[in-house]
Amino acid sequence: MKKSKDEIIVETIINKMFEIAGHNVIFEDIKGRKDNWYQQWTMTEQQNQEWRDWGVKYLKKQKHLIKYYAERQMAMFNLNYGLKIEQNDKMEI
Repeated sequence: MKKSKDEIIVETIINKMFEIAGHNVIFEDIKGRKDNWYQQWTMTEQQNQEWRDWGVKYLKKQKHLIKYYAERQMAMFNLNYGLKIEQNDKMEI
């Protein structure tokens, strides 16, 4: 069965998230899971920003969106599926 363009985009964004975060996981590993799989792995704030920046460029190219809408889509994607951000042990005052 052929995947739709949107399914390919989602799969690519998730694969890139795991790649940037340094985890040996792909979309097929989490496909169909109903639990909070995105909380089982972490990424740093810098990795998250790198992934979001990459995603904006990718969405602009693949879906022909202007930057504003690509940023909004990535923000929602991050909110729903982004990996948990690693917490710093130090409190900065």
